[in-house]
Amino acid sequence: MNAKHEITICLGSSCFSRGSREILKTIKSYLKDRGLEEKVFFHGQLCSGRCEKGPNMKIDDVDYHEVSEENVTDLLDEIFG
Repeated sequence: MNAKHEITICLGSSCFSRGSREILKTIKSYLKDRGLEEKVFFHGQLCSGRCEKGPNMKIDDVDYHEVSEENVTDLLDEIFG
C-alpha cells in the first residue's frame, strides 16, 4: 500500500449524538494496532449533509452510512484486509 488512504468521519451534532465519537476511538485503535497510522489520513469534518443516514464516514471516495462500533471494524477490514 503505497498511496495514503483517507478516512473522514462526520462529527456534526447528529452523527455525534448517534455515536461518531465512539466510532472515532475505534478507528484510531484499529489504525494504531495494525501500524496503519502513517498510511492513513484520518480526520473529522463538520456536518456531511446526510444526517438522517448517520453516523457517516468516507473512506477514499466511498461514502458509508449508519456506521456503528459494531460494523466499522468490518468496513476497515474490507479496505485494509
